[in-house]
Amino acid sequence: MISLSFSQTLMLMFSAIIVENLIFSKLYGASPFIKVSETPITALGMGIVTSVAITLSSALTWIVYHLILEPLGLEHLKTMAFILVIVALVQLLEMLLRRFTPSLYSSLRTYTPFIATNCAVLGCALLNIQNNYNFIRSVCYGFAASIGFTLAIVIFAGVRARIEFATPPRAFKEFPLTLIAAALLAMAFSGFSGIKL
Repeated sequence: MISLSFSQTLMLMFSAIIVENLIFSKLYGASPFIKVSETPITALGMGIVTSVAITLSSALTWIVYHLILEPLGLEHLKTMAFILVIVALVQLLEMLLRRFTPSLYSSLRTYTPFIATNCAVLGCALLNIQNNYNFIRSVCYGFAASIGFTLAIVIFAGVRARIEFATPPRAFKEFPLTLIAAALLAMAFSGFSGIKL
């Protein structure tokens, strides 16, 4: 396992939020990024729920891999096992949302399947294993990556709110203009790619 100091852990978290942003750098979670970012409030709600899912799945998948799959020599089943853990976790989160925050649940009800099938959730869990992080670093990386995901989706929702007032040529209306805005945001974040932490 990679052992990092406190300052190195903070740098790892900064890197996960800005430099290696799941959406803009790795292109994980692009589908909910486009579909759920219609309003900043919905985007923030989706970001918070996804953050909980990514952080908890980082912890649970690390436990499943190191305490079950590795001792049994079943490391090759990690992707399938991680998907099962993530789907069960998202179902639990959906039940909790329905019970304790019905308003948020009603606004996100159509988008909760995006969390279960979100590449950002699975990708983050797999990156933790690939980078050989210990449990604390896995949870820190998962939390930071989820903050980066939320930051990206909320910023893009703000951009989309401004696009509503634009009068582009007919060929660029709606979805094409959305893709152009997403590309410009990705280019802006790519300016951080040269930072080595």
